[in-house]
Amino acid sequence: MRHSRVINHLGRTSSHRKSMLSNMASSLILHKRITTTTAKAKALKTFVEPIITKSKEDSTHSRRIVFSYLKDKEAVSELFREVSVKIAERPGGYTRILKTGNRIGDNAEMCVLELVDFNQAMLGGGEATKTKSTRRRKTTKKKGEGEVPEKPVKAVAVKTEKPVKETEGNAEAPAAEEEK
Repeated sequence: MRHSRVINHLGRTSSHRKSMLSNMASSLILHKRITTTTAKAKALKTFVEPIITKSKEDSTHSRRIVFSYLKDKEAVSELFREVSVKIAERPGGYTRILKTGNRIGDNAEMCVLELVDFNQAMLGGGEATKTKSTRRRKTTKKKGEGEVPEKPVKAVAVKTEKPVKETEGNAEAPAAEEEK
């Protein structure tokens, strides 16, 4: 029976689960959005939100506590420089889970876990970068198929008065004959 067992072990040992959540939290902080399974995203949400709350107070003590969880210097500096500035007024709920469907290989529920204040499309402050997409059919052409034949070019013969033949030792001979 599961009496009050609220932690999802994700089918891993304790050390494997802690290191996996630490790596995923670092990736989330650095990239602001990750794609993962729904079960891992829910576990990561409970792991990363207290860490983000700690980053609101920029002190040596809070940096050391956050580093003990993340074990990544770049992620800690990114968290305290950029993320904590944007979430300063937010009382909680720093992450959002957007379900994207099932994975093809094993039919696992997939989702996107993102930091709330970093999605420009949902904030409405600016448009997300829209790319112009043109749908074209890719065709694989074999040699000779579908090629436009080139127009035949007419050969024009140019007549010369005297054919000039040069030899290595006798390069001045034709010039000497013309002077005579």
